[in-house]
Parts: sequence; C-alpha cells; structure tokens
Amino acid sequence: MKIIYTIAVILIAHLSFGQISNSNDIKKEFTNIELALKDPDKVFRLNLSNQTLKLDGISWSKFINLEYLSLKNDHLKELPKEIILLSKLKILELSGNDFSVLPEDFWKLRSLEELFLNDEKNLNLEANIKIMSKMPSLRILHLENDNLNSVPNTIGSLKNLEFLYLNNNQFNEIPKEIKQLEHLQFLDMRDNKIIVPNRSEENLNFGFRIKL
Repeated sequence: MKIIYTIAVILIAHLSFGQISNSNDIKKEFTNIELALKDPDKVFRLNLSNQTLKLDGISWSKFINLEYLSLKNDHLKELPKEIILLSKLKILELSGNDFSVLPEDFWKLRSLEELFLNDEKNLNLEANIKIMSKMPSLRILHLENDNLNSVPNTIGSLKNLEFLYLNNNQFNEIPKEIKQLEHLQFLDMRDNKIIVPNRSEENLNFGFRIKL
C-alpha cells in the first residue's frame, strides 16, 4: 500500500508541476519582437513599450493567441494597419504616443475590452469616440493625463462602457454627458480641479460610483 501511495503522490506532484509550468509559460511576457516572432502562437502577452520600432513590417496576423499588447511610449504617429488582425486581443496599451486619431477600421478589434489612451496630448477625442463606438466588447477606457477639460456629447455612444478613467485632467466639474453611459459602473475623476464641498461620492446622483 505504501508503494502505491508513494507512486500516487509522485504522479500528483508531477501533474501539478506540469500545470504550474504551463501556466507560467502562458503568463510569460515577451518584450522582444524578434523572439516573439520565432514562436508567435505561444505569445499571449507582448510588451513593446519604450522602444523605437518599425511596426509596419511585422506580420501581426501570426499572433493568433495574443491577448495583451503594449506599445506605450513608442512615439508612434500612427498605428500599424495590420494590428486589426489580432482577433483575440483583449487589452491594448497605447499611452504616450503621437497620433491623434485611431485608424478608421480600429473597431475590427472586436475582442478588445480595455484600451489605454493616457498621456495623449494630441488626442482628438470626438473622432476617436466615433471609432470606438463600433467596438462591441470595449468596457474599460483610460483617458488619463490627456489635458481634457470636457467630453463630447457623443460619449454616450460608447454603449458598453463600464469603467472610465478621466483622472489627472483639467475638469472643473463632473461632465454631465457622462450620465448617458447607461452601463457605467465606475468613474475615476481624481486629480482634476473639481471641488465638491460637503458631499460624498455616494451623493452625487449620477447612478454610478465616482472616485474624486
């Protein structure tokens, strides 16, 4: 019985180690595009932030399992066109670049749930909202430190938005246009110029939680 028990323990330990090992492989974050392209179907996270890259020549369609992509602080004047072929992409970090408008067919990233557009001083928010409004899965939008003091009335077209981050901007008050976001659960307005004396965030009657 002891021998059988020992073998069982070894098998369980081996299986557990294999699961942990596979899990770690999946969570591995690639930071080098050349290495990532050697085995693209194993790339789930790709962090190319703070690099000087020529992205147009990259075969993005090879990354069939990519879920997270960061192009933060890459000084991009435009996004590579083929990026829309990332069918499983869920999180995209585009903060700190030099473009003002997303590509017209950006909405084809139909699995995208979270988008970072922080530190974008040239951002044309109204034009981008028109494009983002066609994205069926977009739930979380970051517009932090974009020097914004208002939002266009068309923001209500982001029908599925649940979390909106407008912290570190130039707002004097909470934009009334935000009330149009029927599914919004959380709004971050920290580090703006808003003064709300003697009122807690629960008493602002917006219907969702606000962090000031």
